[in-house]
Amino acid sequence: MNEQKPKVGIGVLIAKDGKILLGKRKGSHGSGEYSFPGGHLEYMESFEECARRETREECGMEIENVRFQFVSNTKKYSPNHYVHIGLVADWKSGDPKILEPDKCESWGWYDMTRPPEPMFELSKQGIDCFKSGKNYFDAENS
Repeated sequence: MNEQKPKVGIGVLIAKDGKILLGKRKGSHGSGEYSFPGGHLEYMESFEECARRETREECGMEIENVRFQFVSNTKKYSPNHYVHIGLVADWKSGDPKILEPDKCESWGWYDMTRPPEPMFELSKQGIDCFKSGKNYFDAENS
């Protein structure tokens, strides 16, 4: 029998010159939606290490000043169930490149007040948190 349990995901809102980095997802839950770089937390990896690794792997950029933003328990993309750790970081170096073309079709810098649609739910929560200071979402309330 296949045991079902939540996965831990990390997403990182990267800020540069008043804009945020978003990529258009493909090939997974939320396909066609815009989201921050991120992915699954690996065994024995810190949240910050995961954010840095995923940012390098997905778009070839370096980040700094990584900090906690929010936590979310979401079942929006059922049957997937995620405990999501939202982080915020500042851009350090590099231009975004499509390094995982099976997972992302484009990267771009967007004004946070006018993000593209449709937005990936967890990235939408990240923008809401950035504006409001809220740091917790539960599945029934998101």
